[in-house]
Amino acid sequence: MELPADKKEHDNNNQQLPPPSDEDRDRVALDLKAGLHPLKNKFVFWYTRRTPGVRTQTSYEDNIKKIVDFSTVEAFWVCYCHLARPSTLPSPTDLHLFKEGIRPLWEDSANCNGGKWIIRFKKVVSGRFWEDLVLALIGDQLDYGDNICGAVLSIRFNEDILSVWNRNASDHQAVMALRDSIKRHLKLPASYVMEYKPHDASLRDNSSYRNTWLRG
Repeated sequence: MELPADKKEHDNNNQQLPPPSDEDRDRVALDLKAGLHPLKNKFVFWYTRRTPGVRTQTSYEDNIKKIVDFSTVEAFWVCYCHLARPSTLPSPTDLHLFKEGIRPLWEDSANCNGGKWIIRFKKVVSGRFWEDLVLALIGDQLDYGDNICGAVLSIRFNEDILSVWNRNASDHQAVMALRDSIKRHLKLPASYVMEYKPHDASLRDNSSYRNTWLRG
């Protein structure tokens, strides 16, 4: 197993990113003044009810609905407690959690050069792993967090599929460090296999989860 980059390399990677915007700084200042606990990023929950048998990207984009956005710990728990549990959702359905300004689409400017790590779960356990991932994501607990765009839980007939999207599929170090970080935070049993697929490959074969690269 490859190990994540050391702290110095990790810090250098983050230093290349643009500084927070004035809007972000103002948001955090207002939240702190109100006695709230601001998150590093503002997030949006999205919902997609797929039409069985229809695979066009246009129909998929039309079906994406914004549920709610939040930027503090308190606001997250208010909205999360009112969201339907994955076990109650019909198949096929997608739940998305993405940073504000990033739509859960392969073609989005933040996603187009990236890809996603994929994990397949039995339906009886997917809800727990999804919640653990959501908490890790909003808490900025995963390595190379600034390279992460969001996460998706895909409710399917025989299994549920969890995926974590990142910005740069060609950055091997960041991609593999993200894999190891997901494994640690979700405490994945050794029997689970993680797969990676760049979004440009998904665009070519019009599929999210077929023809993936097995990375262990």
